[in-house]
Amino acid sequence: MKTFFGSMVGRVFLILVGGIFASGALTFLLADSARQADISHIRSLHIAERVEQLVLMLDAAPREARGPVAAAASRNGFIAKIASTGIGDEGEPDTALTSALLQRLGEDRHIVSQKTDCAAMSQTPGAPPQYRPQAVCRTVSLSLHDGMFLHLVLQPRSPPPVTLPKPRLLLYLFFFATCLGLLAYAVARMSVRPLRQLARAATELGRNIEQPPLAERGPTEVRHAASAFNTMQAQIRRYIQERTQMLAAITHDLQTPLTRIRLRLEKVQDQELQARLVEDLSAVQTMIKEGLDLARSMNSEEPMQRTDFDSILDSVCADAAEAGQDVTLSGLTGVSIAAQPNAMRRCLTNLIDNAVKYGGYARVTASLDKNKAIVQVRDGGPGIPENMLEAVFDPFFRLEGSRSRDTGGTGIGITIARNIAEKHGGTLYLRNHPDGGLMATLELPTA
Repeated sequence: MKTFFGSMVGRVFLILVGGIFASGALTFLLADSARQADISHIRSLHIAERVEQLVLMLDAAPREARGPVAAAASRNGFIAKIASTGIGDEGEPDTALTSALLQRLGEDRHIVSQKTDCAAMSQTPGAPPQYRPQAVCRTVSLSLHDGMFLHLVLQPRSPPPVTLPKPRLLLYLFFFATCLGLLAYAVARMSVRPLRQLARAATELGRNIEQPPLAERGPTEVRHAASAFNTMQAQIRRYIQERTQMLAAITHDLQTPLTRIRLRLEKVQDQELQARLVEDLSAVQTMIKEGLDLARSMNSEEPMQRTDFDSILDSVCADAAEAGQDVTLSGLTGVSIAAQPNAMRRCLTNLIDNAVKYGGYARVTASLDKNKAIVQVRDGGPGIPENMLEAVFDPFFRLEGSRSRDTGGTGIGITIARNIAEKHGGTLYLRNHPDGGLMATLELPTA
C-alpha cells in the first residue's frame, strides 16, 4: 500500500478522489444551507398565514370573546394572550417572520418578532403549564385594530430523531465511492502511462542503443516528449557509431606503422633493449585493441535471444579449465535469460580471467534468487582496498602492486564486463570476501 501511494498513480488517484470528495462535500454543505434557508422561509410564511387568520378573527370578535378565541388558538401550537401593551426588543429580531407578517397584515401594524431563549421563558411566573423549554422560541407581539396587543409564543418543534442511514442510502454511497475510485484509478493510470513508456524506453536504450524509436502518438505534450526522446536516441546512436568508427580507423591506421616499427626493432643489436622495446610495443598494441573492444562493448549490434544461462557459464568454465586455469563451477541457476550470447560469454570470461590472473584461481558459484540469476567469482588474491572497489571499474585503472603491468592486462577487462552486464539489465559489483580474496558478483534478471 505504501508503494502504491508513493507512486505517481497513487498520488494522482489520491488527488482525484480527495478533490472530488471535497468538492462534493462543499456542494452538499452549500445545498444544505440553501435548503435550510428555504425551509425557514417557508415556515415563516406558514406561521404568518396562521397568525393572520388569528388576528383577523380577533379583530372581528368583540373584546369579551377574544379570550376564548386566544385560548382556542393555544391548542393549535400557539400560546396566545391579549394585553394592553406591547413588548420590547429583548431577544434576537426575527426579520423573516416580521417581514412576512407586515406583508400580510399591513405596514400600519406594530409588529415585533424575535427569537428568545425558551429556558429563560420557562422560568417566567405564570408560564403556561403546557410550555416546556426547547431550544429557541419565537415570540410575536402585534397590535389589533382597536389598540390592544396580541402576544404569541410559537412552541418550537421537537427535532427529528437521529436515525441511521437506510440500507439503500448506504448502498448508493458504496456504489458512488466504487465508481469514483475506479474512475480515478483509470484516469491516474492513463495519466502516468506515457511516463512509464518513457522510463521503459530509457531503460531499454541503456541496454541496446539500437532500440526502435518511440511511437509519437497521444496528447501534444506526450508527442513532444516522445519526439525529443527519439532525437536524443538518434544523436547518441550517431555519436557512439562515430566514436567506434573513429577508434576502428585509428586502430587500422596504426597497424601499418606499428608493424614497420616491430620490423625495425628486429634489427636492434642490443638484445635486452630490443626485448624491452618489443614488450612496450606489444603493450601499445594491446591497449589499442582493448580500447576498441571497450567501445564495441558499449555498442554491440548482436541480437538479444533467449539463452540457457547455465550452458554459457559451463562452457566458459570448461574452456578456462582446458586452458590450464584453476577454475571450478558449482551450482546451477536453471533458467534462461534474454542475452547476447557472445557478449555474455565475454563478460564471464573477463571475470574468470581477472580472478585467475590476480588471485591464482577462480571459484565460480551459480544460484537463483527470486527473479535474478547470480554468479559469484571468488579468487585467492589479497583483495582490494575498500575505497578502490568502485574505482577499478574505470577504464585503464590499475592498482599498483598486486595489479601491476608485470602480471599483464590494461585494467579494462572488468570495465567491459560491467558494460555488458548493464546492457543486459544486470549489475556487477566487487567486495572483499571475509575469508580472504576478492569476490565479483554478477546479477542478471531472468524475466
